[in-house]
Amino acid sequence: MLRLISLLLMALSVAGQSAYPLVQIYEAQTHSGSSEPSIVIDPANPSRVLAGSVLNEFHWSEDSGKTWQSGLLNSPHGVWGDPCVIADGLGHLYYFHLSDPTGENWRGKQFLDRIVCQRSDDGGKTWNEGSYAGLNPPKQQDKEWAVASPLGDRLYLSWTEFDEYGSPDSTKRSRILFAYSDDRAENWSATRVLSTYTGNCLDDDQTTEGAVPAAGLHGEVYVAWAYDGKIWFNRSLDQGETWWPAEKLLAEQKGGWAQEVEAFSRINGMPITVCDVSDGAYKGMVYVLWSDEREGNLDIWLSRSTDRGDSWSAPVRVNDDSTQAAQFLPWLAVDPMTGVLYTVFYDRRHDPQGNSNHVYLAWSKDAGHTWVNEQLTLKPFETDKRLFMGDYNNISAWNGMVRPIWVEVRNGRKQLFTALIQNVH
Repeated sequence: MLRLISLLLMALSVAGQSAYPLVQIYEAQTHSGSSEPSIVIDPANPSRVLAGSVLNEFHWSEDSGKTWQSGLLNSPHGVWGDPCVIADGLGHLYYFHLSDPTGENWRGKQFLDRIVCQRSDDGGKTWNEGSYAGLNPPKQQDKEWAVASPLGDRLYLSWTEFDEYGSPDSTKRSRILFAYSDDRAENWSATRVLSTYTGNCLDDDQTTEGAVPAAGLHGEVYVAWAYDGKIWFNRSLDQGETWWPAEKLLAEQKGGWAQEVEAFSRINGMPITVCDVSDGAYKGMVYVLWSDEREGNLDIWLSRSTDRGDSWSAPVRVNDDSTQAAQFLPWLAVDPMTGVLYTVFYDRRHDPQGNSNHVYLAWSKDAGHTWVNEQLTLKPFETDKRLFMGDYNNISAWNGMVRPIWVEVRNGRKQLFTALIQNVH
C-alpha cells in the first residue's frame, strides 16, 4: 500500500506544480499526533532516511524516502514530543525527545524532567531504552535540539530549562542549557548554562528558547536562540568545553519569536543554526535563519558569519515574493558535501489575505546571498486554529540528496510529506 501511494503521488507531481516527486509518509492517527516532524538522511547509508513526529511516532525508509514504515517509540523515561532525529555518520541514528517517566503528563511531578536520547543501530527499526541529560528536579527541560560533530565522535545537545513551566511568578526563570556525549549517547556531560540573560517561564517572547546547535570542522560549537525580540549567540571552540562568558547579540527580531498567523494554532520564529563543513568555497561559514516582521509581515531571514560568529552580515530575505503574505515556520540545512543551503517553509503568497497554505523550498549556492524559491505542494491546504500543527518542520541534505518534511491538512487530518529532491538545478 505504501508503495502504491508513493507511485501515485509521483505521478501527480508530474501533472501538478511541484518540481519534485512528493511522498506521503504518514497520516495522523490522533488529533494531536503527527506534528513537529524531524528528518535525517543517514550519511553512512543514504538509502536510509529516518523521521520522527509528535508524540512518539517514528518512520523509516530504506529506499531514500520513496516508501516508509512507521512505529511508536517507547522508553522508561517516557516520550513526550519535540522529536529531533540525527545521524552521526557512523551508522547510528538518534531520536531526542522530552520525558514523561510516570505517564501522568502535566499532572505528574516528573513531567518534562529531562531530555531523553534513544539510539538505533539498525536504520531506525528498533531503539534502545535511552539515556538522558539535564535531570534537575523540580525544574523542567524543554525544546531541545542536537547535532553530531563532523566526525561523529561527539553529540551536542542544547535546550531550555524552566524553573516552573507556565508560571507567571517573575522569580521563576528560563535559561539555555548545553551538554554533550562522546560515547554514542550512553552518557552525557554535566550541564552548562549558555545564557546570562534569563527569561520568564510563560513560553512567550520573554522566554529564552530555540537553541539549535551547529558543529564546525575544528571543534567549534555554535548555538543561537531567541529572547526579548532579539537573536542571541554563543560559541565554543573546544568541542563544548568552554564558552564565551556571555552571549552576544546577533540580530534584532521585530515582533519576537512568538508569532501569529490566522487559522494557525501557534507558530514561532526561533532561529536555526548550521555550519558549512564541506570542502566548498564557503567552508566554515556559519548561518542563522529565522522569521520576523521587520518589513511589516512575516518573512524568512538569514545572516552569515565568516569569522566563527565574531561578526554577522546584514540579514538577507529568503522568500522572493512581492506580496505582504506570511512566510513562516522555516528550517535550514546545509549540505555537508556541497555547501548548498536549503530551507523549507509555509507560504501564503498565493492568498495573502486568506488561509491558503503552500510549502516552499528555497535554495542558495552562494552562501545565502541569492535564493531560488520553488513551490513543493501540489495544491493549497487550509488549517484550523484548533488543530495543533506543531512548532517546526525540518529538512536534511546529503551530497545533493535533499529531504524536507512538513505537515499538511487534508480531509481534516494531518499528514506528513516529503519531497524527493536530487541535485537542484
